[in-house]
Amino acid sequence: MSAAEPPQSANSAPSGGSEAAKPRARGDHTSTPLPAQRGAAHRRWAWHVIPRPAAIAVNGLLGAAAAIALFPLLWMLAVSFMSPGEASAYPPPLVPAHPTFANYRELFAHAGIGRYLANSVLLAVAATALSLVFNVMAGYAFAKLDFRGRERLFKLMLGALVIPGQVAMVPLFLLLKQLGLVNTYGGVIVPALASIFGIFLVRQYALSIPDDLLEAARIDGASEWRIFGAIVVPLLSPIIVTLAVFTLLGTWNDFMWPLIVLSDQHLYTLPVALASLSREHVQDNELMMAGSVLTTLPVLVVFLVLQRYYIQGLMMGGVKG
Repeated sequence: MSAAEPPQSANSAPSGGSEAAKPRARGDHTSTPLPAQRGAAHRRWAWHVIPRPAAIAVNGLLGAAAAIALFPLLWMLAVSFMSPGEASAYPPPLVPAHPTFANYRELFAHAGIGRYLANSVLLAVAATALSLVFNVMAGYAFAKLDFRGRERLFKLMLGALVIPGQVAMVPLFLLLKQLGLVNTYGGVIVPALASIFGIFLVRQYALSIPDDLLEAARIDGASEWRIFGAIVVPLLSPIIVTLAVFTLLGTWNDFMWPLIVLSDQHLYTLPVALASLSREHVQDNELMMAGSVLTTLPVLVVFLVLQRYYIQGLMMGGVKG
């Protein structure tokens, strides 16, 4: 043994030992868990996995509420496939004994429901598209453009928001009569072109757009229309989808105003036509349920497709506004 080499300790492992006998590196903090530690970790994991009684109760209440809310829709769908008079039995059946499409064929062949469906689609799409144009531009102007009387005008609009819509129906009808829009599609579309709620919703969301971004675009030479189309509209897309869903549902389900302004039966929308049809087929529950399905199904599909964007717009608008 060399004199410079330190003597080997008696407790040191031999050089030819196994890998387990090698010293652990300084940065290696891994260790084999003890049985007691593994048992405690398993108990903690099991405590988080096993539902607590409160969670079970809440989930049960939510499931029961969902079932109560969905049951009328599911029964309406089931009755629409029943034979005439089958739903009037006692107790009423939950499912059709012999499903049939006879009620839907009757609606399209003799009740003219296809015409009313086309009217509703046309009015809802036109009113939604035009309403988005005016509401988005007005909301952006109230949020980011500086003009005289902006705050006073906005406060005046908010004050008018508390006035019920039924109060303005008679003056609005007289105004549309002077314009020659009574008993026309325009009489339904024009009142929906702009809404105080839509302007307010867009304005609150547009306040979150940084002013520096708009000023940078103006410095680069972009016009106000270019800024609005290339910068503002993409940033407002979540709230635009939300407003589109609101407007589409409101226009599609509107019953009172089309009933007042439309006197020609060929211009009726689905809700008005269904109410008129119910007076002729008072006892035909299956036919009425088929008409209700046709009235409910399109907007339900649109809402389910756009639900993610709708909720995103509400959440982001609530946080940023």
